[in-house]
Amino acid sequence: MATRTEVLEVAGREVTVTNPDKVFFPKTGHTKLDLVRYYLAVADGALRGVAGRPMALKRYVNGVEGEFFFQKRAPSSRPDWVETVELSFPSGRTAHEVVVRDAAQLVWIVNLGCVDLNPHPVRADDLEHPDELRIDLDPVPGVGWPQIREVALATREVLHGLGLVAWPKTSGSRGIHVYARIEPRWTFPEVRRAALAVAREVERTIPDLATSRWWKEERHGVFLDYNQNAKDRTVASAYSVRPTPDARVSAPLTWDEVPTCEPGAYTIDTVPDRYARIGDPSEGIDEAAGSLERLLELSAEHEAAGFGDAPWPPHFAKADGEPPRVQPSKRRKRSAAEGVVPPPAPGKTVGPTGRRRSKKPLIEIARAATEDEAMAGLHRWRERHPDVWSYLAPADVLVDAMRGRSTTWTRIRVNLQNVPEAERPPQETLEVDYDPWEGSRGSRADDPS
Repeated sequence: MATRTEVLEVAGREVTVTNPDKVFFPKTGHTKLDLVRYYLAVADGALRGVAGRPMALKRYVNGVEGEFFFQKRAPSSRPDWVETVELSFPSGRTAHEVVVRDAAQLVWIVNLGCVDLNPHPVRADDLEHPDELRIDLDPVPGVGWPQIREVALATREVLHGLGLVAWPKTSGSRGIHVYARIEPRWTFPEVRRAALAVAREVERTIPDLATSRWWKEERHGVFLDYNQNAKDRTVASAYSVRPTPDARVSAPLTWDEVPTCEPGAYTIDTVPDRYARIGDPSEGIDEAAGSLERLLELSAEHEAAGFGDAPWPPHFAKADGEPPRVQPSKRRKRSAAEGVVPPPAPGKTVGPTGRRRSKKPLIEIARAATEDEAMAGLHRWRERHPDVWSYLAPADVLVDAMRGRSTTWTRIRVNLQNVPEAERPPQETLEVDYDPWEGSRGSRADDPS
């Protein structure tokens, strides 16, 4: 029996939706065709976030509860009206990525299983000069939504004071994104320097609520992720549906809405009605491009005061002036090796820091295919150790997104530094034991360094 398809007339083109009845969101029942119709309902707003930008394809071909994979190279079997552009990456490799400019192309990539949209901060006609500064507010575990809103408002004030217009949106996940359009005059390293200056200035303004610290074990409150501005980094764009059980949306907001907004209010069901009622709060963003000059002056002031560069993501080449790319708990003084290698969980060959020494008493809780599964494992561990849990601060729970072969997985560790030594539990069998390298030559999942 032939698989059902549906042909839609979009932007003057016929676009085929394959398997339109496939359920993409099992908890809500939304199908692939529902996802397509959602994007058509908000197409002008969604295109405002992605138009003319190369895009990495994040594909959930079996729905959001299945595994996803990133596809940088545009599929070879594509219509001749789907545009591509060749990008070069920090690794030295190149790839032709899809560039979306109209609703027909948008529907075509959604049909591939792209639930959310992940464009680069550059346009196809100038791949070396971003036109978007992206501040990703990422809370440490245990930080409440009201604190995230406060940090977003403080970020707006910092950007406004430096001559930039700030545009907020929910991330659709745990945080808030604050964007600023900029003139495409600066390189990726310069834009990242500007973002780091924003993060440090917000941290200086509200030190109890925000942090610019890259290493998770040093963070508290809400982390302003400056490294989202490094080359090759992408962020879910405006109106992206996120792979959450309730199909939440990364929804643009007005600043008047931020103090009372709730992330669960913006979903695949509610956002189209909101869009029809109030329009797109981010309309006008393209006309508000500003200069980074004052931010880069602030960066220079930070550097003169002794605040140099901050760590880059792991796969980037070492930058001039970058501090050691080793998290503090793994560092050793040259005069003597400090710390110990934490023991592995039963049945594992390496522990929570791989084979590196640590001065922190770390134990590993879970290695899971999804963050939800890992957090469920953490909950079970907490139920068994309520007295230990009472000593832990939010920053003591380290939730790491790890890279597998073509997808990501989640590791959870707990830092017992605040637990009296006599009450610290030993390393136990992992609550969730997932191997993302299973079946590959030389399995590496037991070396989560």
